[in-house]
Amino acid sequence: MKSLRVEKPKGSNIGSCTVDLSRADDDTLMIRLAGAWIIKNRPPNAEAVTERLDSESGIRRVCFDTNALTAWDSRLLTFLIKIHDYSDAHEIEVDPQCLPEGVRGLLELAQSVPERKGAHRKGAHESMLSRIGNRSLALGREIEENFSFMGEACLSFGRFFVGKARYRRSDLLLMIQECGPAALPIITLISVLVGLILAFVGAVQLQMFGAQIYVANLVGLGMTREMGAMMAAIIMAGRTGAAFAAQLGSMQVNEEIDAFKTMGIPPMDFLVLPRMLALILMMPMLSLYADLMGILGGLLVGVGMLDITLLEYYHQTEAAIGMNDVLGGLFKSVVFGVLVALAGCLRGMQCGRSSSAVGDAATMAVVTGIVWIIVSDSILTLIYNALGI
Repeated sequence: MKSLRVEKPKGSNIGSCTVDLSRADDDTLMIRLAGAWIIKNRPPNAEAVTERLDSESGIRRVCFDTNALTAWDSRLLTFLIKIHDYSDAHEIEVDPQCLPEGVRGLLELAQSVPERKGAHRKGAHESMLSRIGNRSLALGREIEENFSFMGEACLSFGRFFVGKARYRRSDLLLMIQECGPAALPIITLISVLVGLILAFVGAVQLQMFGAQIYVANLVGLGMTREMGAMMAAIIMAGRTGAAFAAQLGSMQVNEEIDAFKTMGIPPMDFLVLPRMLALILMMPMLSLYADLMGILGGLLVGVGMLDITLLEYYHQTEAAIGMNDVLGGLFKSVVFGVLVALAGCLRGMQCGRSSSAVGDAATMAVVTGIVWIIVSDSILTLIYNALGI
């Protein structure tokens, strides 16, 4: 007889549990279970039994003796299922008659329902080439989905311009309210602070040459050409783009978008188009407002710390900023608005069917929107420089 024993854990009042293996006759292995077979008591593993079955030949039947079994839970079931699986694979008969009635019922239930295909994760190591190939295929599918969504958005805009888009004007007005006036407080705070920072950075260097008056030029050009549109776009990506993704993602989870398709209402027209229109219309206005607030922040530094009069700062800013600078920043803001709206709506429409997928969609919308903003700003800046704007 071979006995495997697990001692009682220290500080525990639960008795020990054991499994004893013996040959009942020439072709039968008797498994005697004793003690409390519960998870807290750390019962033996089934590998001990399978090793015994491997090491001894001629065993064609397995039976149990549970007279000394005092308690059991799912740990005993796991133990018995592993023995059943091993026995089925090696054509060994398992006799469950001496098991407790509850254990027999649960075993029959577990064996009557087939395991779902793919429930177990494969532990095989994936090669480097396989990972590269899978990532490349996933990237290709994502690019295809992005271009498909952009194409559908263009078609939706086409239907809008010819008056055939199916959407509610009240939804468009609500989106304009959320993307425009509701965003002014955070735009005001960030833009003023950005103007202050630009003025401080410029003042440190310009004061060394007695040219602190040119802080007005630095802040004015920096805000109108770059920072006003970019900061407004980044704020909208984090505020509105994420909101778009969360709203559409929640509708995906609740199957509301499927309901629109069933009723013959295009989701691109009814859901995506008002959001994109609202953000595209509001971004130039928010950009102009951010420019003004940034210049005001630079004015506070120039007048309050650099002994520049209000009139001098105004005239210097007016002389530094040209119409090309303002229009260039406005064009960037329109491009940023399109990209932020696309990123938010795209991730929302691609959202999965769980609550965690909604959070992932909102996160991806912000990341995608900011990346697209930075990349497009770099490209537009190179084009402006080549054209001499």
